[in-house]
Amino acid sequence: MKTSLNLIFAGLLLAAVPAALAQDVSTDTKKAADTAGHDTKVAAKDTAKGTEKAADKTGHATKVAAKDTGKGTEKVAKKTGSGVKKGTEATGHEIKKAGEKTEDAVK
Repeated sequence: MKTSLNLIFAGLLLAAVPAALAQDVSTDTKKAADTAGHDTKVAAKDTAKGTEKAADKTGHATKVAAKDTGKGTEKVAKKTGSGVKKGTEATGHEIKKAGEKTEDAVK
C-alpha cells in the first residue's frame, strides 16, 4: 500500500512539473506579446510624426514654388502685354501711313 501511495504521489508530482512550466511559458509569451505591442505602438507614433514633418516640408516647398511660379508668370505676362501693345501701335501707325498714301493717290 505504501508503494502504491508513493507511486501515486510521484505521478502527481511529475504531472505538476509540466503544468508549472506551461504557466511559466504562458507568462513569458504574454510579456513578449505586450512588449512587441508596445514597441509597435511606439514605432507607429514615430512614423506618424516623421510623415507629418515630411508633409509640412512638402507643403511649404510647394507654397514657395507656387509663389515663385506666380511671380514669373506675372513678369512674362507683363512683357507679353507690352509686346502686344507695341506691336499693335506699330501696326496702327503703318495702317495710318498706308491710308494716307492711299488718300494722296486718290486725290
